[in-house]
Parts: sequence; C-alpha cells; structure tokens
Amino acid sequence: MQKFDLLIVGAGMVGLTLALALRKSTNLTIAIADTQPIADSTNTPAVRVSAINVASKTMFEQLDVWQDIENKRLQSYQNMHIWDKAGIGKLDFSVNDLANFPKNEHLGWIIENNVIRTALWKKAEQDEGISFFTQSKLATIAVGESEVFASFEAQTQTSTNSMPTPIIAKLVVGADGANSWLRKQMDMAMISRDYDHHALVATVKCPQGHKNTAWQVFLPTGPLAFLPLYPQSSDVCSIVYSTSPEEAKRLTALSSQDFAKELTAASDGKLGAIELLSERYTHPLTMRLAQDFVKDRMVLIGDAAHTIHPLAGQGVNLGLLDAAALAQSLSSLSSEQDLADQKVLKAYARYRKSEAVEMIAAMEAIKQTFSVQQSGFKLLRGLGMDLLNNIKPAKKLMIEQALGLKSDLPNFALKQPD
Repeated sequence: MQKFDLLIVGAGMVGLTLALALRKSTNLTIAIADTQPIADSTNTPAVRVSAINVASKTMFEQLDVWQDIENKRLQSYQNMHIWDKAGIGKLDFSVNDLANFPKNEHLGWIIENNVIRTALWKKAEQDEGISFFTQSKLATIAVGESEVFASFEAQTQTSTNSMPTPIIAKLVVGADGANSWLRKQMDMAMISRDYDHHALVATVKCPQGHKNTAWQVFLPTGPLAFLPLYPQSSDVCSIVYSTSPEEAKRLTALSSQDFAKELTAASDGKLGAIELLSERYTHPLTMRLAQDFVKDRMVLIGDAAHTIHPLAGQGVNLGLLDAAALAQSLSSLSSEQDLADQKVLKAYARYRKSEAVEMIAAMEAIKQTFSVQQSGFKLLRGLGMDLLNNIKPAKKLMIEQALGLKSDLPNFALKQPD
C-alpha cells in the first residue's frame, strides 16, 4: 500500500492546479492518477485552446508557472468585438473602459491547452510531495470511514510489475473531466441538458489580422468566435463555431476552400478572406451540473462537477477557481482536523455550486436571447446592445465579470501586494 493525504483523479489543468496550490500552502502529500501523457510542443498551434482571464493568470503567477507558459506560446487580447449577424446590435469592450485598470494589462489570453498543462505538469514533477501514477488506469475506488482505497488495473502480461500497488488516501478529488470516471464510480447524480449545439474548432488565417481582439458574431444558428492566436503571426486565429449538429456536420464535410468562404461571409469579411490552416474537429455541447459536489470523502472540481456553453469562454476559468477554492478550504484545516471535514467541504461545495449555477444561467440567457429570430425581437435586441454599449457602468461590470474580478475570489486568484 502507498499512503497519501490526497488522491487527485485527473491531471488536466484543473487537477494539476489544485495539486500545486495545495503544495504551496500545505505539506500534504498528493497522488495524481492519469494515463494521458503530456503532448510535445510543435511549431504549429494546437487546435484546442482556452481563454484565460486575469484571475486565472494570477493563479498561474502564484504557482510560478506563468513565466513558463509565456515563454512557450500565448496571445493576449486587449479588445472584444461582438455583433449580431441578424440585427444591428454590437458591443465593444476594451481595457480602456476600466479607468483604474493597469494600462499594460490585458482582457485575457488565448493559450493552447497543452501549453498550460505541460507547464503545470513539469512544475508538479519537481515537487517531492507530488507522485504521479500514469502507467495504469484506476480500476476501483472504495470509501471507508477514515480513508479511501484505490486500486489499479493490471498492466500487460509482459510487464515485470503486472499489478500496481494500491493507494490509500484521506480524500479523493475528481478532476477527470465531463465524463468523470470517479463521479460514476461514486454514483453521483448529474443534471444535464443537451444544448443542441456542436462546437466546431479549427485554426484559421485572417489576412486583415486579429488586431489583438477577440471577435464574436452571433449567427441565427449560434455564435462564431475568432480568438487571436500565435503572436509570431498576427493573422492566425482559433475558431469556436457553436451551431446545430446538422450544420456542424455540413460544415465539416465542406472542402477547405468552401468552408473558408462560409467563415468569411459569416464574419462579414471583418477579418479578410479566411483561410483554413488545420483539421476541423467537432464535439457535442452539454450542460452538466452535479447535484452534489461532495460525497463522503470525495470532492468534484472542474468539468467533473459542471460544464457550460463555451460562448463566453469561461469554462476553464470556472474550474480553475474550483481548484483555488478547494485548496484554500483544505489549507484552513488544522493538523488535528480530518481532511474530509464535512463542514468545510460542504461550505466549499455551496460556494462553487452557486458560482456554477450563476454561470450556467447567464450562458443560457445569452444563448436564448440570440436564438430568437423574429424581426421585432431582433430590432429590440439590437437597440438593447447599442444602448448597453454606451452605458459605461454596465460595460465596466461586464468586463470585470469576464476578467474574473469578483469580491469573493479565493486567495490564489487575488493579486498580492508588491
């Protein structure tokens, strides 16, 4: 048996952030189980990217990984331009809309997922208090009165050690994504609803340049975002095209040239004649919310606990705040307290579930607002967007929400005084 204080199932961005945050603030020993290796960097940007806000950047700075991420590849943006394809409305956000915001700061950063994960993973490998288990998948998980017992699947017959040593821990955290193995093993109930959208992602070239701006157009079938990517070339963007399953299938079947023409038309030519640079990938979009984030000695964080529509690019940031909040909760415990103290864990769960519900509701409201195509409603929607675009206090509030700047942030997401 190998004994640890904490077992984290899943070594994605959220699980690794939790491990590093706990090691920064406690002496807990941590096991991380994940058989998905980190990807090698290439000269070509990966298709899967995340929009990282200021609160998440602050976390990465405090964990001493931001410089490693920055040295690899990222693209900042200082502006956002949003418009309604079917109407007259538009919204423009800029760092200049925040009077007290540092002039050298940004609204966010578009970063390839594998760049973030690799930086976090390599940092965790350097910590003697973190142990990785990557050779075999977990087979069973059993929760006892005072500990959690986890066993692994047997390795191949040719292996010299066909049965990895089981793990005993005081608490297990599910950070293993939307289809969480741990959540299913623990029979955690999940509320879910099909968004009736598929997300089509790809990398494209925009001849007129992205201008350090995140672009998003709301089409009758769903939102299309152009996210600035790859600072070595100011004309490369990552797209996230959320549309009906039938439309996603049709778009994927088009030739590269015809697909690019449709992107150009959809974006009103604002970024020039688009050119497709990568393969196209699609995946279905589903809202998920665990009924409980805590059960006995198990906690859910990130996509294992909730998934939201990507139209505002906040899914990863929401999960990273889960990690920061749980790290803060666990680090508040005294050495005499049980790591699975139910009062502390349930307080964490109430806080993070309320944040997830708020975000889910906001995404649903935006999606429904732009799905209505009656002419009268489209006119009102456009007038409302233009009115909002000229109300500075309202714009300031929306920008601060997008930046993740809230009054009740966990300590790891707060800027430390110089």
